[in-house]
Amino acid sequence: MIQFILNQHTIQTGLPEGSTVLDFVRYHKRFSGTKIGCREGDCGACTVLVGDMENDRLVYRSMTSCLMPLRNARGKHIVTVEGINAEQLTPVQQAMVDTNGTQCGFCTIGFVMSLTGFALENGEHPYEKAIAAIDGNICRCTGYKSIERAARIISDQLQNMEKPNHLNLLIEQGFVPAYFSTIEERLLTLKKEMAALPEISSATQAYAIGGGTDLMVQKPETLKHAALHPLFDREALNTIAWEHGQLHIGASVTVTQFAENERVRVAFPQLDKVVKLLSSTPIRNMATMGGNLVNASPIGDMSIFFLALDSTLTLTDAQGNRRQVPLKTFFKAYKKTDLLPREIIERISFTPPPPGTFFNFEKVCKRTHLDIASVNTACQMRLAPDGTIAEIHLAAGGVWPFPKYLEQTAAFLKGKKPTHELWAAAESVLQSDIAPISDVRGSEAYKRLLLSKLFLAHLMKV
Repeated sequence: MIQFILNQHTIQTGLPEGSTVLDFVRYHKRFSGTKIGCREGDCGACTVLVGDMENDRLVYRSMTSCLMPLRNARGKHIVTVEGINAEQLTPVQQAMVDTNGTQCGFCTIGFVMSLTGFALENGEHPYEKAIAAIDGNICRCTGYKSIERAARIISDQLQNMEKPNHLNLLIEQGFVPAYFSTIEERLLTLKKEMAALPEISSATQAYAIGGGTDLMVQKPETLKHAALHPLFDREALNTIAWEHGQLHIGASVTVTQFAENERVRVAFPQLDKVVKLLSSTPIRNMATMGGNLVNASPIGDMSIFFLALDSTLTLTDAQGNRRQVPLKTFFKAYKKTDLLPREIIERISFTPPPPGTFFNFEKVCKRTHLDIASVNTACQMRLAPDGTIAEIHLAAGGVWPFPKYLEQTAAFLKGKKPTHELWAAAESVLQSDIAPISDVRGSEAYKRLLLSKLFLAHLMKV
């Protein structure tokens, strides 16, 4: 049985673990405020809030319920719009009304839930963060300006509130109902009760699944009726550790958790700009590092990011046997990896770029942000005292059947001074290092030209 808190009530269900939270709340609980849109995590009409304990405090994240396996709701607080409704409109709902932020209304609930999640965040609430909170919500009617005005109103209200006891103030102001004050204690109690219950052995499971942001798009019907090997909540896989000069990123760490980690942010000062290129906020709140790698997509953003860091993977099987594999040898063919049967990624390890080392990530897609890449690339470069390239790692996506470590190009550049003339000389090596194909993301010629320009962008930013 799967147990969690849905709005005010603790519930349990024996429905298949691979069915979606969206279908559960709409068809089994009749909470029809959560809408069915794209079923691919792109439109945001099905956005819910998911509350869980992170670092001993209750944190709410917006997530797309269409891609959330019901199993991943276990031990959490799932909030639909019915869970924040009261006799009066909440300040978020009222702001949407006052600014004419809704027309057909289909998308409105998603915006309301995302902005309510923004209100529940600890810390400051600037307007820019309010806009970022709704980057996963699409509206086809308003032109967005009215919704942006609503976000401004909400941001101004929150910044005028005192910061201590933030949740209590939100309750007093009507952003969320009073029952929210009891959720943390209820979740802790629920987790203790679940810990005492036997779990199904992972050896009997079929599909290993993390956040579900890829598998739930590719195989929704298969997963709905399959046994799962859930990894999203496995505590041992959800850690970020600093050991012996290396960062070790657990395979179930989400993109958001990675980007929020203080040590990671020190290592990558420009990470906020990179994150905006990857996906929307709700998807980043669900997508796991390990999942992005085992997906083996030729344009996997984090695959390219970690390849340029010369990362190493720790793989483990059901018996606890471990082995380490360089990421640059992990990808074998299109959608094929070095994983053996019953193996999973346990963690990704790399040495953070030390001071004076250049690291850069570039991506071009049909939209500027929140889209699948046409071509993406990353570069790590360390210069010797004489100005020559002492160490360099290059990676690119969209130009090979799997994420490509540009070994020949890096070898050509090593030991030389990074100049425009060198980059021009390396162009022919770069082009022989790749083999793009024409597809919906662009023609072969376009991808070759695009990587060439992004390759130049690395040099320009050194």
